[in-house]
Amino acid sequence: MRKVYHKIIQIAGNVITVEADNVAYNDLAEVISASGTSLAQVIRLQDTKVYLQVFAGSRGISTGDEVRFLGKPMQVSGSDDLLGRIFNGAGVPRDGRPEITEDPVEIGGPSVNPAKRVIPRKMIRTGIPMIDLFNTLVESQKLPIFSVAGEPYNELLARIAMQAEVDVIVLGGMGLKYDDYLFFRNELDEHGALSRSVMFVHTASDPVVECLLVPDMCLAVAEQYALRGKRVLVLLTDMTNYADAMKEIAITMEQIPSNRGYPGDLYSQLAARYEKAVDFDGAGSITVLAVTTMPGDDVTHPIPDNTGYITEGQFYLRNGRVEPFGSLSRLKQNVNGRTRSDHRAVMDTMIRFYSDYKDTLEKQSMGFQMSNWDEKLLKYGKLFEKNMMDLSVNIHLEDALDLGWKIMADCFTKTETGIKSDIIAEYWPVKE
Repeated sequence: MRKVYHKIIQIAGNVITVEADNVAYNDLAEVISASGTSLAQVIRLQDTKVYLQVFAGSRGISTGDEVRFLGKPMQVSGSDDLLGRIFNGAGVPRDGRPEITEDPVEIGGPSVNPAKRVIPRKMIRTGIPMIDLFNTLVESQKLPIFSVAGEPYNELLARIAMQAEVDVIVLGGMGLKYDDYLFFRNELDEHGALSRSVMFVHTASDPVVECLLVPDMCLAVAEQYALRGKRVLVLLTDMTNYADAMKEIAITMEQIPSNRGYPGDLYSQLAARYEKAVDFDGAGSITVLAVTTMPGDDVTHPIPDNTGYITEGQFYLRNGRVEPFGSLSRLKQNVNGRTRSDHRAVMDTMIRFYSDYKDTLEKQSMGFQMSNWDEKLLKYGKLFEKNMMDLSVNIHLEDALDLGWKIMADCFTKTETGIKSDIIAEYWPVKE
């Protein structure tokens, strides 16, 4: 029998304080007031004082209300029945269907023992040339999408969710506008991807503490599916809202702020989530792709800055395109040699030509006379942006490689590419 406490000694924002014993960090509690029963979570322990974040807010709670500790942290079901379901940050169904309580697992557990991991060597195909060809997504990788407000990052995530060659999609939304939530739900449903997806969505109007629970909910569910041999892709948007929720609660707790007001353990909190990406030895895998919107397009802001230290590269989304410069997949070399023998040659050569095209644009804008080579680069750059960088392009990797050869053949001679002659002999397109 758990003890019931009848005195709340302090209410600050949505955080209440009671004096209690035998309580653990992250334990759940019920706050019973005249307006009903609210769920709360222990977020700080100081001597005998226990600080709890009330999920639904502290409005209607008085100092004389009851607090009953449940003696367990937040849990989520690991059942196969989760597929096709939509929940909020607290694991309560958003889709009007029954709650699922089978196979409960605790959220926020430790990352996987390195001895149980294997070196990532499998590609995840997305149908997006700027990812598949130039910055390949590798199974068990952790990658952020760096962007700014207004860019189509949610549309990009939805496309990846619909097209990625994986078994299960776990989508976590943090601080989403309701329109964005409906967009994800409707897009996945219309394209048949909802049946292999699990969604945990926190909207901007939901309690702040639920925002902090979303990544842990997603990753706990992903781990259960991965242990059953499934290839799981976790899509999170937006980690900046997650960090801002941490900041808001830290301010309420009167913690000493660090860089730009964020809590001092920002790096540790982000790393604990990203490091859940894993390729299990003898089981499935978890791959994490997470949007981070950069305030003021500032990559030195604490959130993207810390993220860059933890993750294995990044995708930059600018002007509605995945930018080739700045975007990086540090594990792509693990799989590029396993796709097609010309993959690396096409990737390196096309990016080199695009870099030269950018230099030529500068020369043109400064009024320099264009040489024959410059004209070739200008033609190439336009074809590259239209056929490769545009996010509407949706083709398989092999087709993207063939298209790359065609673009280079339309603009340059064989010798101008600098590609090895044996690869040229095998793949250079024959003009009809």
